[in-house]
Amino acid sequence: MTRRHSAAFTLAELAARLDARLVGDADRRVTGLATLREAGPDQLAFLANRAYLKDLADTRAAAVLLHPQHGQTCPVARLELDNPYLGYAALSRLFDPLASRAPGGVHPSAVVDPSARLGERVEIGPNAVIEAGVSLGDDVVIGPGSVVGADSAIGPGSRLHANVTVCHGVVIGERAILHSGCVIGGDGFGFAHDGARWHKIAQLGGVVLGDDVEVGSCSSIDRGALGDTLIGHDVKIDSQVQIAHNVQIGDHSALAGCVGIAGSTKVGRHCMLGGGVGLSGHLTIGDGVQVTGMSLVTNSILEPGVYSSGTGAMKNAQWRKNAVRFKQLDDIAKRLSRLEKGRDG
Repeated sequence: MTRRHSAAFTLAELAARLDARLVGDADRRVTGLATLREAGPDQLAFLANRAYLKDLADTRAAAVLLHPQHGQTCPVARLELDNPYLGYAALSRLFDPLASRAPGGVHPSAVVDPSARLGERVEIGPNAVIEAGVSLGDDVVIGPGSVVGADSAIGPGSRLHANVTVCHGVVIGERAILHSGCVIGGDGFGFAHDGARWHKIAQLGGVVLGDDVEVGSCSSIDRGALGDTLIGHDVKIDSQVQIAHNVQIGDHSALAGCVGIAGSTKVGRHCMLGGGVGLSGHLTIGDGVQVTGMSLVTNSILEPGVYSSGTGAMKNAQWRKNAVRFKQLDDIAKRLSRLEKGRDG
């Protein structure tokens, strides 16, 4: 299913926005985006993956956004761009219905402390709570049921979807997007053990999110134990991600779903962590490191590159045999060492 947007643009207008080469009727109007297979005659489709070339010949789209190398096989009007996926990203924001909504002001059921400072065109939804000392920049949107804790600050243009919790003393930069159910600034997992029971350690730090950060639904970023947990600019965090206290993540990094990062680990700039990756605590991950899905990282990685651990799926019978062999590796290595020493002697 595709969603239609009330706005409409000519192909000439879209080409100008993208600095793309237009081939076709410049006055043709487009009211939304869709896939090659599902697009109708008033929608724009895009081709960014060769796997979908098979759908190009039969598309009913008004036009297709694609790379110039595929232009000659396009049966409809086209917008040619060297990076069509990047162009699609720009147009998706143009047709996003949330982007064109007029601010709704402060809902009567919202609770806003008198000491909170609200910028221009701030929207606060039903049953939201804004506590004492909060600062909301211009064009901030606080969704229904969301809570912004005392003395927190949210920069201009940021949006909290429904039921987001921002705890006390959190700083969020400009144009951040926090999706439903995420918790920013909850207590880190800090406890001391006396040999019989656990004693809670108060978490006295905060969380600082840079500009253009996005946090997926049901993700948690814990506050620091003493200093702050730091998330750099343009960091993208998927759903169900756990970031522990005092973690630092560098600018432009991306974390896929279900990543878990233990306390005080530092992740560099331009890093990518695949789904289900686990990082042990107190590690350093250098700039430009990519870790593939479901990998467990227990040592620091200082050189850029692609890293993996674990094994891919295989038939269970083969996996059981390999698991037995894995248990025997240490004994086999010792026997091999003895054989080599005997041969050298």
